Parts: sequence; structure tokens; C-alpha cells
Amino acid sequence: MTRIRRGLRVVAILVAGAVSAGCAAQANTSAAPTPRAKPVAPEIAPAPQVSFAEWRAAFRGRALAEGIRAGVFDAAFAGVEPNARVIELDRFQPEFARPIWEYLDSAVSDSRIATGRRMAVEKAALLDAIEARHGVDREVVLAIWGLESAYGASYGSIPVIESLATLAHDGRRRDFAEAQLLAALRILQSGDVAPGRMVGSWAGAMGHTQFIPTSFLDYAVDFTGDGRRDVWAPDAADALASTANYLAAFGWTRGAPVAVEARLPAGFDFMAADESTRRPAAEWSAMGVTTASAAALPPGEGVSILLPAGAAGPAFAVYPNFGVIRRYNNATSYALAVSHLAERIGGAGPYMTAWPRGERPLSRSETVELQERLTAMGLDTQGVDGIVGPNTRAAIRAFQLREGLTPDGYLSSALLARVRAGGS
Repeated sequence: MTRIRRGLRVVAILVAGAVSAGCAAQANTSAAPTPRAKPVAPEIAPAPQVSFAEWRAAFRGRALAEGIRAGVFDAAFAGVEPNARVIELDRFQPEFARPIWEYLDSAVSDSRIATGRRMAVEKAALLDAIEARHGVDREVVLAIWGLESAYGASYGSIPVIESLATLAHDGRRRDFAEAQLLAALRILQSGDVAPGRMVGSWAGAMGHTQFIPTSFLDYAVDFTGDGRRDVWAPDAADALASTANYLAAFGWTRGAPVAVEARLPAGFDFMAADESTRRPAAEWSAMGVTTASAAALPPGEGVSILLPAGAAGPAFAVYPNFGVIRRYNNATSYALAVSHLAERIGGAGPYMTAWPRGERPLSRSETVELQERLTAMGLDTQGVDGIVGPNTRAAIRAFQLREGLTPDGYLSSALLARVRAGGS
């Protein structure tokens, strides 16, 4: 879903191995198996202190003060009432993680690859024009479209005003929801879409490639020249061009690599395998890192080595374009899926290195326990919340070094067992 203003990310599908803390601003309930943010500690808001009608009246005053015309507001809110399903989805806190290889199996499925290749042919002229104007590789635009809405098959059916009004009245995400509501009202006021067509996910993500309203205002484009930025239109032209415009705005480099499957040499320093460690590809090559097929790494600056399943799984050399995709959705697993689906649409084969499919990812409560135990050992995770961010990974690496283990920062049931035993 997208996008983006660094801000709130709502929980939907937890994917093991996503090393980001999840800060892009969107969530989705489309058919695409898109990973959203990592789960946060349950945060059950108190019951709203005012009725929905009272909240709506107060918000109406704010909206009119912000320049929204009364007629626009009243038409948008006609018949709108709280949606219990939106609250249910907002409260969803998954206990069990989905391994990254299972996520990728679904995200980069044979059917999604085949449809992407078919769309590349059917929309070749449109993609030529988008590529020429925005300088973003067509396969990446197609991959995002495939992940976000299964190429337009399902991009949500909840009225955006209804979903965001529900979240705003509920209170847990009020600041986010009210900011998005104001943006949605501005979209309606501009004439880009009629209220009846402004539908999307439970969190307000809209159209083929799931823009939230604030990102729509900043990055959506009228590619067809009909005077409207219509990211819901069946031809998807405005939506695909808007996605390319978004990526271009955050520094996409056309033709540059995104994530290259790599082979690490014997004796590799796994402490260097972290997205915060960025080096020229030439330096990694000098250390003996190659592609999985033993070829030289493509040239580039700011390259990191990523181990989404630890030392036992595939390694990737990730380039700056990988970070641009994470601006669209701040989950490592999502960026890897976009990169790989784009490669497969372009004719590449599957990964060469096997995933450790016998490994069981930790549940959320087990991750909390791990954080508690590491902190008690003096390896402070800077929070006990079930979220695996840089501080938790640093504590894991410190424990692994203490124990003479490979310091890859990866959570596993074996690691938890070792921590429970207090170390060797």
C-alpha cells in the first residue's frame, strides 16, 4: 500500500526477517500479500469520549477552517457511520510470524509473475511513456502494482472517508486519520474523484497502487491529461505513473540494481552484514563477495549486505534503489519482493540459494521473552515490545559473539533456547 509520509504504519501481515521498524504511512487489505508494519504492543484505546456525531461536528469546523467547502464536507460525510470492521482490523495483533520465504512464495508466485509479464506486453506503450517521463524501470512499477492490488484485481472497497472517520473517532490513530481525512477532502474538492468512487483499504489506502491521501496530494499525477488524477481508473495509467513519480522523487536510478543475490566468501565478517553498513560494490568485491553465480557485483555506491534469514539463508547485495522502494513501504521483505518480482517479470529465474525452510520463526511473545532475557543479561534491547529493530539485533549480535556463534543478528528458536539456558 503505500505511502508515505514517514509516519504511521498499520499492522496487517507480519513477515519474519523484515528488519525495518515500519514507518511508511500506509496499510492495505487488498489481495496482495503485502507486508505492513511489524506488530506493536497491544494499544487498546479507551472508548471514545464523544459520540461520532459530536466528533464529526467538531471535525467539520476544523475542515471548514482549513478551506474545505461546506458542500464538499457534507457530501463526503453523507451517511457515514463508524465501521466496526475497520476497528477490528486496526486492533489486529498477530502472534505468529510468517517466514520470509513463505511471504515471497506468495508475493512472487507463478501467477503473479505470469500476469506481470502479460501486463508488460499489453501496456508496453503506456510503460514506455511512463519510463521516458519519470525514469523508473517498468518492471518495478509493474511489481508494485502486482503486490499492492494484484494488478488492479482488488484494491479495497471501503469508502475512504468512512474508514478514516472511523479511525479518527476511535482515537488511537486520531492525528494520522484526521490529517488523511483533510487530504481526502481536498482530493474530493479538487474534482479528482467523486465520493462514491473514493474507495480503498481499511486504513485509507487508495487505488491500484494504494496511495494514502497525503501522498496522493504530493505525488499523484494526471498522466492521461484529462484533468483528474484518477488512481482508480480501469486503465491504471494515472496510478502507474504516480507510482513512478513517487519513486523518482525519492531518488530512483533507472537501470541500477536493487537487490542482487550474493555469495559470501569463507571467513566473511558477518558483523558487516547490516543495512547500516554501506560501501562501494568494489569494496565488497575486494572482500570476495560475488553474485550467487560467482560473477562480479554490479558497480555502485552505498551497497549493503543483507541476510533476511540469517547466515543459513540467501545473502543479498542491496543498492540505493532498494532504499527507495522502502520509502514506498518500509519493510525489507516488501522491498525484496518488489525487486524479485520485477526481476522475474523481466525474465530472470528464481533465487539460487535455498531458504532455511525448516527454521521456525519466533512468535511475538517469544520475541518479547528474548528481549527481556537479553536485557537482563546486560545486553539492553532498548525496549521490550516484540519489535525487532536495530537495538534488538545489536543485542543479539553481542550475545552471539559472547557465545562464539555467527553474529548474523537473526532470531531463531535455537537462539532463544541458548538464551533461556543463559548461554554456554
